[in-house]
Amino acid sequence: MRKKVSIIGAGNVGASLAELIAMNGLADVVISDIAEGVPQGKALDMSQACALWGSSSAVTGTNGFEETAGSDIIVVTAGLARKPGMSRDDLLKANATIISSVSAQAAKLSQDSVMIMVTNPMDVMAQVALNVSGFSPERVIGMGGVLDSSRFRTFVAWELGVSVTDVEALVLGGHGDSMVPMPRFTTVKGVSINELMPAERVEALIERTKNGGAEIVAHLKTGSAYYAPAASTYEMVRSVLLDEKRLLPCSVMLQGQYGIEGVYAGVPVVMGSGGAEKIVELKLTESEKTLLQKSSDAVRSLIDKLESD
Repeated sequence: MRKKVSIIGAGNVGASLAELIAMNGLADVVISDIAEGVPQGKALDMSQACALWGSSSAVTGTNGFEETAGSDIIVVTAGLARKPGMSRDDLLKANATIISSVSAQAAKLSQDSVMIMVTNPMDVMAQVALNVSGFSPERVIGMGGVLDSSRFRTFVAWELGVSVTDVEALVLGGHGDSMVPMPRFTTVKGVSINELMPAERVEALIERTKNGGAEIVAHLKTGSAYYAPAASTYEMVRSVLLDEKRLLPCSVMLQGQYGIEGVYAGVPVVMGSGGAEKIVELKLTESEKTLLQKSSDAVRSLIDKLESD
């Protein structure tokens, strides 16, 4: 029986992700969105492209949730996108209402699935989804760390004039302004970037990574990033469906790891068929621990704000 991935939200991120999955024949895809005709039209277009891609994936568009039943993975991209001048946190209340509804409906029909949260503010929305889905924590995972690390990799490669494929990067913490790029664990063929460039250039790349999404929003003016977010989510989807056991930086519910309790934050995890199957605890310096704690505190403050309203 073919695997099924349901994507809740037919916007740019959701549609780009559906395209990657269908193009590679990884699974059948269901695209669900409240906009009448939009998921159906995009699914029909993709289905016709599958013939050219040599893919046997079936792509279905719907305005409901019935077609998502029995999904192996549910990806949530629904919600409002950032506009210029907005932070991810500005989307808090509006998207929390949307995410609470769609996550509960999708989870009810696919109770054995893994849920991947993409909607911003992502760490908080993952926690909202965990609360309403009834899923175990390892089966509700946020995407941000893969995306933030890919941005850091790109900027490092440009700075050093090397292939991005030779760069490994790591970003921890919340998917927001308090994220924690980790230069000590960011390497080019195993050599830390701290050995390859001056400290001020490392710091400049860290700041650009933190503002990577806002930089794209400022250019687009009427939307936010979608190619890299979709590609990042695809890495996670593939690792789960194929049980690849990839070590990826993802947002997960921390329950004492890194000294953090009861909040989502990005850390290295082993991604397999069970979701976030193992959280890897790195030995951090005191300054790194402080930055990670500060980042998780920022996520916790948003959770508290949401719960107090």
